[in-house]
Amino acid sequence: MRDRQGVAKTQPPDPAVQRILERAEIEGIELIRFLYVDHGGVVRGKAVSRSRLAERLGTGIGHTVAMMAMNMLDQLQEVERMGPVGEVRIVPDPATYVPLPYAPGAAAMLSDLRRQDDSPWEACPRTFLKDAVAELAAEGYTLVAAFEPEFTLGRRLPDPAGGPDRLVPLDDSLCYAATGFDTAHDYTMKLIRALESQGLRVEHYHPELGAGQQELSIRHAPALRAADNHVLLRESVRGVALRMAMWASLAPKPIADQAGNGAHLHMSLWRESRNVFAGDSPERGWFIGGLLAHLPALVALTCGSVNSFRRLAPRMWSSAYVCHGPDNREAAVRICSPLGETGEPNLELKPSDSSANPYLALGAVIHAGLDGIRRKLDPGEPAEADPDTVPGRYPRLPGSLAEALDALEADELLMEALGPLRRSAYLAVKRSEAAAFKERDVAYELFNHLRAF
Repeated sequence: MRDRQGVAKTQPPDPAVQRILERAEIEGIELIRFLYVDHGGVVRGKAVSRSRLAERLGTGIGHTVAMMAMNMLDQLQEVERMGPVGEVRIVPDPATYVPLPYAPGAAAMLSDLRRQDDSPWEACPRTFLKDAVAELAAEGYTLVAAFEPEFTLGRRLPDPAGGPDRLVPLDDSLCYAATGFDTAHDYTMKLIRALESQGLRVEHYHPELGAGQQELSIRHAPALRAADNHVLLRESVRGVALRMAMWASLAPKPIADQAGNGAHLHMSLWRESRNVFAGDSPERGWFIGGLLAHLPALVALTCGSVNSFRRLAPRMWSSAYVCHGPDNREAAVRICSPLGETGEPNLELKPSDSSANPYLALGAVIHAGLDGIRRKLDPGEPAEADPDTVPGRYPRLPGSLAEALDALEADELLMEALGPLRRSAYLAVKRSEAAAFKERDVAYELFNHLRAF
């Protein structure tokens, strides 16, 4: 900045920036990763050295616009305004700075993609969630959320038949079995310590149904922080495993004949200090009504991969029908009972997994629920039994990514919310993935999903 005489004026140092610079030096940080999530659901980024951190906290790191047209197979798609010409900046959020305990000498920050003039870029996923949160706030509401991820722990080994690498589970323990705790104990303790050191408060952990399958949930937080937390968790789950010569996959179905990995989305809606999902609140019903009305389109964003639809099958406790119900684990939207006298009720969206971009998924959920409140949509009667036992009563969710993308493209509200650039890029990326996996066998699909997620 310059004064009227053209003399450069010194800006006072930003306290948040100063704290990061001091921490980086004290903690021996040499590389700082600026992370974002692309339309394929892959966590990507660039890193800056500590010597240039002060500068890059302000300017960000240069990045080609084309990367948001890249699918999970690293195949670049033709999207207007996302070709070889044009650049954005990966601009970190200083509030998200964390050293990475599984990568000594490294730290990370979650980042926005911004134009060169520092204005928001229309294809930035994190900005999409920020805008949805702001729209919700304009109506007087705050969404609190948490992802409940499952993952498969094992080792990545060459296929004896010469095909792609495969994931061999760590154990074959039974669901919730004490032997499962013991088998994964060393890994689990390192993971929990890594998460807690990054400010992620671990709520629960247990060995799940599938071979080598684990479930670990993080304390709920405001929507943007919840999405940031899920990215940090995804990175930590895999980073800790790699440091222990193992491989962890959050892919929906890394092993075809084993239970799938979900990332159920829990949420509660607040007005001032009141949870509006408590009791027989009409707002809870309307919010559910909005989720159900847009659910066929929503799953294109909350279950954003070809592999996701191996998991979304009847009688798999992952939901396959458009319905809701109190503590019904086969319903797409479960109304969760509060825990104890001080517990708060919340909604659980079951068709959700870690192949989704959490910013797009959670932002779209907000738009759908808010639409339900604005239009006072009736969710209908709750499902009191497994919906698969009542043939023809409840609509079936899309059976493939291609079907879900068709539903998304037909959903005027969500397409409008995504905006022209983001929606055309997302549809192009995801349709290319559907086409690519259709031409290949199951082993190719499983390998590429366990590699990406």
